[in-house]
Amino acid sequence: MLDKSPQALTAAVAADAVRSGLSAERGVVYVYEAPVRLWHWINAAAILVLGLTGYFIGSAIPTMPGETSDNFLFGYIRFAHFSAGYVLTLGFLFRIYWAFMGNPHAKQIFYVPLWRKSYWREVWHEIRWYAFVAAEPKKYVAHNPLAQLAMFFMFTLAIAFMIVSGFALYAQGTGNDSWQYKLFGWVFSIWPNSQDVHTWHHLGLWMIVTFALIHIYTAVREDIVSRQSIVSSIISGEREFRD
Repeated sequence: MLDKSPQALTAAVAADAVRSGLSAERGVVYVYEAPVRLWHWINAAAILVLGLTGYFIGSAIPTMPGETSDNFLFGYIRFAHFSAGYVLTLGFLFRIYWAFMGNPHAKQIFYVPLWRKSYWREVWHEIRWYAFVAAEPKKYVAHNPLAQLAMFFMFTLAIAFMIVSGFALYAQGTGNDSWQYKLFGWVFSIWPNSQDVHTWHHLGLWMIVTFALIHIYTAVREDIVSRQSIVSSIISGEREFRD
């Protein structure tokens, strides 16, 4: 949600305060509903497990000593990876559902208004702000335009790709008659070589790792520099605009 002026921001804060019973005087607006916050943290945990186990699957650990029957470490790693993959997928499907059922801010990560000139002006301002060129930040009720752009291309699309390619690879183990292969086997018509799918899936891991690092840095930075609550907002759901 873009706010073009302090007056527009104040009006938005006041309107949300009336709906949620918060204090408009202290500049608080209710942004992230409880289902979105719960999904955020479960999703973060699933990505952490997937990232760690996926790295070891792609870059295998050294051979374990002793009899093969006595060691199941790699099996446990794969099990954790597959389990976290199911959690990520179910969470993503729920998040799509909540984009329709939740408040207007819940839709932001699923679309970017690329056709609006005003949007690109806002993106350019955010680039200048993050580069320490712009003197003052603009205040937004939810994600700023640059964050929305990054969320859509580096998170939403990346997660969708990882789910599709991950289940396609998983289907090689479950067989051609499995529902996984029936839904995702078409991936191998694009990349007939299974190793290509593995490579792209592995590259997707680094895309998400890069996004996570940028996401954490900018959230902490904005909380300190722009005088808007960012980190605490995904815990309480409230965005506070400080003087």
